[in-house]
Amino acid sequence: MIVKATFSDAEKLTEIALKSKAYWGYSKAEIESWREDLTVTSKMLEDFSIYKFLVNNKIVGFYILNRVNIRTSFLEFLFVHPNYIQQGIGRQLLAHAIAFCIGGSSAILNVLSDPNAEAFYAKHGFKVIGRRESSIPGRLLPEMELEFPENM
Repeated sequence: MIVKATFSDAEKLTEIALKSKAYWGYSKAEIESWREDLTVTSKMLEDFSIYKFLVNNKIVGFYILNRVNIRTSFLEFLFVHPNYIQQGIGRQLLAHAIAFCIGGSSAILNVLSDPNAEAFYAKHGFKVIGRRESSIPGRLLPEMELEFPENM
């Protein structure tokens, strides 16, 4: 079940983000260096649309959507706890975010993807529009977007 996140969820969402990132084989030092970037804050819960995925009342995944202007929304985070990866939860969270964007008249959904998630987003219709250098030398992050012609 997907429901809106609350302020009391921030710590659990941060924990899921860190564990999900670590799933891809990044070192403890790399994960620690991203801790601040992956921390869900009360300000984020105030300013962005954040939805969590519950299994038996337990948070196992979430996404953060940032409406940056009249045309564009950014998918800031989409993370699933490693114990629940490959169970369709990421797909359901992304479908929810897409429906939210379409319903809110966004024309474009943009994501700066982890290289490990590029194929996931591509499978759901996102196109690579550029690549950005990450904090790890030589590692490029795909910037991807999905257009909603019905809202153009």
